[in-house]
Amino acid sequence: MRFRKSQRTLKDYFLADRSIPWWALALSIVAAETSTLTLVSVPGLAYDTNFTFLQLAFGYLVGRVIICIILLPQYFKGYLFTAYQLIQRRFGGKLRTYTAGLFLITRAAAEGVRVYAVALVIGIALGPQLGNFSDFSRDLIAISIVCILTLIYTFEGGLAAVIWTDVIQTFIYIGGTIVGFFTIIHLVPGGWGAIHATAAAAGKFRVFDFSWDFWKTYTFWSGVIGGAFLTTASHGTDQLIVQRLLAARSLKDSRWALLASGVAVLLQFALFLCVGAMLWVFYHGVAFAKTDRIFPTFIVTEMPHLVSGLLIAAILAAAMSNLSAALNSLTSTSIIDFWLRLYPSSTEKTRMLLSRVGTIAWGLVLFCLAILSRRGGKVVELGLTIASVAQGAMLGTFLLGVLTKRANQLGTAIGLTAGFLVNIYIWQGKAIVPQFALPRAVPFPWYVAIGSFVTFAIGYSASLLLGGNHQPDAEISAE
Repeated sequence: MRFRKSQRTLKDYFLADRSIPWWALALSIVAAETSTLTLVSVPGLAYDTNFTFLQLAFGYLVGRVIICIILLPQYFKGYLFTAYQLIQRRFGGKLRTYTAGLFLITRAAAEGVRVYAVALVIGIALGPQLGNFSDFSRDLIAISIVCILTLIYTFEGGLAAVIWTDVIQTFIYIGGTIVGFFTIIHLVPGGWGAIHATAAAAGKFRVFDFSWDFWKTYTFWSGVIGGAFLTTASHGTDQLIVQRLLAARSLKDSRWALLASGVAVLLQFALFLCVGAMLWVFYHGVAFAKTDRIFPTFIVTEMPHLVSGLLIAAILAAAMSNLSAALNSLTSTSIIDFWLRLYPSSTEKTRMLLSRVGTIAWGLVLFCLAILSRRGGKVVELGLTIASVAQGAMLGTFLLGVLTKRANQLGTAIGLTAGFLVNIYIWQGKAIVPQFALPRAVPFPWYVAIGSFVTFAIGYSASLLLGGNHQPDAEISAE
């Protein structure tokens, strides 16, 4: 709420007046891409297998370098508020509407599930106080707590409040995990020496897998290549992250923030995986029905109350930072890419009022989606996967815009649709057309790479066949 008085224009509300230092932006990027699912699921991966998941983080670094070279210079030409304004400058307004609309739908679906996921943890934490309530009432209360707390500061302070609370929340969930790390060392007889020896003997610290098996989820090739495509899409074309990059004081600061966040994510994943390997030693490798329940179970049943409280706060912090980023990016896209194009002569006071109303509206949408997510697995799977399914097509679209001159709006729209549909088929082909389904499930790190390739190839070919080179629009500004 400290930032409310300084929120007078859209530049203040959605870009924090481009006054945030690069190191704070870097921590905010890390917080925005770290959900509760990351915090509780990554330790489970090491518990169940080893450290090969870390290969993705190396791909994340490669992807960030690509963004710094190819996409960021384009974003800092002119004065942009959203990623999709770049699409209009290159192709035209219709494709901008298409890409912005796709972002709104897929991001909302993913975030609704993430809110429900943290509500489960909060519901467990409040179990004794909610003992007489039904499961639905517990979920409703927990989801309300998460949404209302996050909505207050996102509504009041805009992106500035989101970024600075992200910084604090990053320290909370990393600090909480480190406390958990040392707590496990204290609980295992023999301490770190015994943990390391046992885990190493079981191959838990194995990082690299150089096998050429395409169907294997975590290999060096799927990690570096697939991870690079995944990050180039999520951090270079998704408003959730691009908005932070546009809030930097300069192109140089934006690059520093993005690259530093990649190193931080690598270290963060290493910490989470290490906790998982340590838990494997603590539980003597006992099998759990679901590996993502291992860390929460340990928190609730084994840790002292003060420490478990800190870790539950850490889980809440990760959820709130992710949700606040989604609220602000969904609202900025709605206002800049849709409403402002219909009413370009509106006053700044009106724009600010609608931005705050939009924040509340998206908060209600995500609240409802979180409630719907509790109905079953298929809804949850849809929410978690659909964003990555769409990001491949989005990346292919942006690459057509910045790497080619002959791609046009209609051809690119055809490519975007084709890339999106191909990824839908890869993901759900068995359910949609069982007679033509793939023999095995394609690992998720390849989704974005495949979608990008299909979009680029078909979009460029369609543009050549349809003809008519596009003349770029004039520079775009929300001012």
